[in-house]
Amino acid sequence: MASCYIFKALLMFLTLSDSFVQNLSIGVGINYGQIADNLPSPSRVAYLLTSLNISREMSNEYLQNMTDPLKAQAWIEQHVLPHLPQTKISCILVGNEVFYSNDTQLKSNLLPAMQMVYRTLVNLGLDKQVTVTTAHSLTILGTSFPPSAGTFRQDLAQYIQPLLNFHAQIDSPFLINAYPYFAYKDNPGQIQLEYVLFQPNQGMVDPNTNLHYDNMLYAQIDAVYAAMKAMGHTDVEVKISETGWPSKGDNDEAGATPQNAGIYNGNLLQKIQEKQGTPAKPSTPVDIYVFALFNENLKPGPASERELWPLLS
Repeated sequence: MASCYIFKALLMFLTLSDSFVQNLSIGVGINYGQIADNLPSPSRVAYLLTSLNISREMSNEYLQNMTDPLKAQAWIEQHVLPHLPQTKISCILVGNEVFYSNDTQLKSNLLPAMQMVYRTLVNLGLDKQVTVTTAHSLTILGTSFPPSAGTFRQDLAQYIQPLLNFHAQIDSPFLINAYPYFAYKDNPGQIQLEYVLFQPNQGMVDPNTNLHYDNMLYAQIDAVYAAMKAMGHTDVEVKISETGWPSKGDNDEAGATPQNAGIYNGNLLQKIQEKQGTPAKPSTPVDIYVFALFNENLKPGPASERELWPLLS
């Protein structure tokens, strides 16, 4: 997403009944993507989603500037300070899926930019209120199956190791954009639809741990935990910065239907409501951001990228 607000909604999921929402006391959020020409104004959306913790995303083109302390402070003064304290900004995402890019300079700028943004927050006395992180594509994994064998790609190790050290130092989460749909789309003959939709299925057993997985999303999360452990870190929490299911796709995009989108998001929230963690981290509740608040009709790529089941329309 070129620009987005990610709304951390602990008590809100707009397509559910009020009674369900009132009982939802764990971390569920909504992505507000803005690559569209048919959206309500930001002020209208802010009115719709009041009293929420908000994460402000800094798009990738800003990263080089953020290594400059004056420019980092100017960005925070423009994009964060004017909205405090009336808006509960709790997190700044410095870039999105930076390691998906082939731009080595962009990759090299990520950690220094995050460090500078954090130091600026410290200087402004905001570091206890606002944390700093970034979001990653699952393409950062070199191995993801079975989950216990998860590893990061070797070509990214030089970037991810110091990044994990920084997360541990400031106690901020490691965010991943996880879409089981795309794994299913690429191999519908081998992956059960029920397994990716949180429906009853046989699941799979990790041969190394004997842990049973009944859905792909939790297997993906544990693969990231395993990859971090392989780098010496068991002290950083994994959170899902984006997930969802497309309500429409191109001819070659199997399973992209409104019915499946509704099943995925509904079953996902039922799963989260259980307040249980993944098989490898059962005591760590899963925090999820559901993509998206609105469809982004100008977003490039296949139809599934523009038609991730919206919560509002």
